[in-house]
Amino acid sequence: MDHGVSRRRHPDLGAWAEPDRRRSQRRAQSAPVAGGTLMMTAPPAVSIKNLQIALPKGAERAFAVDGVSLDLRPGKIVCVVGESGSGKSMCAHALMGLLPDTVNVTSGEIQFEGRDLLKLDDDGWRDLRGRRFAMIFQEPMTALNPLMRIGDQMAEMFEAHGLLTPKERRARALALAREVGLPDPERIVRAYPHQLSGGQRQRAMIAMALALEPAVLVADEPTTALDVTTQAQILKLIRNLQRNRNMAVMFITHDFGVVADIADQVVVLRHGKVVEEGPAATVFNEPQHDYTKALLAAVPSMDPPAREPLDDQARAVEVIGLDKTYVTSGGWFREDRRVDAARAVNFNILKGETLGLVGESGSGKSSVARLVMRLIEADRGTVRIGETDLTSLTGKALRTERHRIQMIFQDPFASLNPRRKIGHIIADGPIAAGIDPKVAFERARDLLKMVGLDAGALERYPHEFSGGQRQRIGIARALALEPEIIVADEAVSALDVSVQAQVLRLLEDLKTRLGLSMLFITHDLRVAAQICDRIAVMQRGAIVELKPTAQLFAAPEHAYTRELLAAVPGRKERAPAA
Repeated sequence: MDHGVSRRRHPDLGAWAEPDRRRSQRRAQSAPVAGGTLMMTAPPAVSIKNLQIALPKGAERAFAVDGVSLDLRPGKIVCVVGESGSGKSMCAHALMGLLPDTVNVTSGEIQFEGRDLLKLDDDGWRDLRGRRFAMIFQEPMTALNPLMRIGDQMAEMFEAHGLLTPKERRARALALAREVGLPDPERIVRAYPHQLSGGQRQRAMIAMALALEPAVLVADEPTTALDVTTQAQILKLIRNLQRNRNMAVMFITHDFGVVADIADQVVVLRHGKVVEEGPAATVFNEPQHDYTKALLAAVPSMDPPAREPLDDQARAVEVIGLDKTYVTSGGWFREDRRVDAARAVNFNILKGETLGLVGESGSGKSSVARLVMRLIEADRGTVRIGETDLTSLTGKALRTERHRIQMIFQDPFASLNPRRKIGHIIADGPIAAGIDPKVAFERARDLLKMVGLDAGALERYPHEFSGGQRQRIGIARALALEPEIIVADEAVSALDVSVQAQVLRLLEDLKTRLGLSMLFITHDLRVAAQICDRIAVMQRGAIVELKPTAQLFAAPEHAYTRELLAAVPGRKERAPAA
């Protein structure tokens, strides 16, 4: 896939689009002043010096982190960038004293206020965490306690350090909810994590991290799973809070669009070593290391490639008037809560076409995917595959036709049985459909080769593979029943840009080679631009715009589509006009 990247910079990362020195001069002139000195010359809040972290024996390399040095300065954001396994999160966990027991710091130091943090005991770390250092984790749903109300979890930050009275803690929790922009904060502080959206949970995590006004904030991939508009809101929130509180921030990410929006300094890691570092504008416009250039080149372009027109009469899937409403009981004293996941949804997918379905979290994308798959039942409407009305089938008739449409899930690790070997995972579907086990396993072997894995993977378990390899296994499993249609639900959202590019090329190749049609669910408009023939935009359960990809990006008609395009990280200066 040609992303059209020059040696100087990626064409769509518009935040660093000025080729001359004027932008850097403006940034220096507008930098906050502390004590009459520009922040950029302030002494570091934290200095990591020659950090080396050893991996257990038998690992693929000796050191997770090998000789890393970097400074975090007050009022500045340092983005640490690299692929999975590059050592980004290990650096962050070392800074927070959260390294697992299976790894050891073999050399180096982390200096903070005259102390080497690597020499702290458990009591010393407990005193610093929350009060002087805080962390925003990647997945708030797993980081938040599901049994505690949000307000109680915020108040717990003060209780753990013996601060404030119970009444003051509750009042401060409510104030924090307001500060991070949570809607209806009085309700939110009484809610449990599962009752909030992904963006709201991340805001709650940020509120907890900032409760004690720490000097240093570590953000570990805090926007990876969020849609573009929520991501833009969270990035703006972190930047504003960081500036207002003059915090030093380490921001871990693999998304160069995010880096373009938020970074002051960039540190690029590969295999535990720093391969490039410098001001963000310099790294983007004049990358020196081949690895940095490769990462930038892997960022999907917002310019859709030219695509061959398809026969609009050859329809693989037709969706007509699909409705789905979820109803949650309000109890004795409240009305039932009704959410329209799908409202009169109509679209078709042509043979050989990839139709993208984009929108914010909660827009109904995944619900529509599951309705099309018959994983959930529609209230009304029809899903037709070829001449077969899938929604009218039951029992054996449905089981007979179900092989024609298969799904690739967002999280391959969660969707693969950890107790089953890969060969069984791929072959189980065909065997259940009545195919001879020997034939099914031979088919599994061929599919692994097709997705770029060797036959030895048949005898291994899911935990023995990387995220990109697990997603390839998920693709092989989806192809095992020889479907006509693939539904890919956020299939590349959790992958590094380079691995993401590989998987997208694989999907394109398989679609062409096998004559597949695809419903591609994503919140990443860069990905949608590269893989989709047409895009349907969903908002609150309804499709508000559906066009060929190039037309949608060049001339979006609906205000919501324009809002989504404007929120793409690193593209602010190129947002389409209203």
